[in-house]
Amino acid sequence: MRLGGRRESDNVDDRRGRRSAGKVSLGIGGTIIVGLIIWLMGGNPMDVITQQVAEGTTSTQNYTPTEEDQQLAKFASTILAGTEDIWTEVFAQNGMKYSPPRMVLFSGATQSGCGNASSSTGPFYCPADQTLYIDLSFFEEMRTQLQAGGDFAYAYVIAHEVGHHVQYLLGTLDKVHQMQQQVSEKESNQLSVRLELQADYYAGVWIYHDNQKFKSLEDGDIEEGLNAASQIGDDRLQMQSQGYTVPDAFNHGTSAQRSRWLKKGIQTGDLRGGDTFSVAYSDL
Repeated sequence: MRLGGRRESDNVDDRRGRRSAGKVSLGIGGTIIVGLIIWLMGGNPMDVITQQVAEGTTSTQNYTPTEEDQQLAKFASTILAGTEDIWTEVFAQNGMKYSPPRMVLFSGATQSGCGNASSSTGPFYCPADQTLYIDLSFFEEMRTQLQAGGDFAYAYVIAHEVGHHVQYLLGTLDKVHQMQQQVSEKESNQLSVRLELQADYYAGVWIYHDNQKFKSLEDGDIEEGLNAASQIGDDRLQMQSQGYTVPDAFNHGTSAQRSRWLKKGIQTGDLRGGDTFSVAYSDL
């Protein structure tokens, strides 16, 4: 991506080196790869986080960021600023006002409005405090564990989480979470898939407008993003982790679905074109 000369966001809380001392009992053994699968397949990471946290304290770690860490922090801040600029314009074009989210960068663990956040949970959006939480080491896990590295792939991850914030502002997130409390597990999972595919679509909408405004795309970027979306499909992750798939347990969508909705957003740039809830589930 071309990001030279772009501004950084003022909505970043850098907590790297400050570790939460709250209790962490996520039930996933603390392993990164399982944490990745929970984030990528778990539908709503808050459900994992909130069940085990009360108040916590923070302590200072012996943490010295590497040059790569600093570059990734600047990158994340620049991408967040890009989403602020674009979504402010898109909302205004649709007669609405955009209120940007915050982003917390942390290392190891930290407290969120949804409970204790651990690097094991992967990046997530917490509607309780309208904040994205990211341990930058996740990008290295994307590269080494998921074969989904690259700056545009990392930008897609941030844009996807901002997509959940867009859903929050539009009222979609609360509505779907309420519906999930009233249906079966299978139906709840299907609602989660619809929610996640819409967030992918919104990530694509941001990409479309960001390129229109800043000429940010380089050759191969879109392919890199679509590859990332494909690598984190539920079907692919289930095959990697257990050797077979359980479609009723899908929470984020298949590789084909995730790539398709991201691509649709990139091609159209239309906020109103991401209605994943009116489409028959088999046609997503």
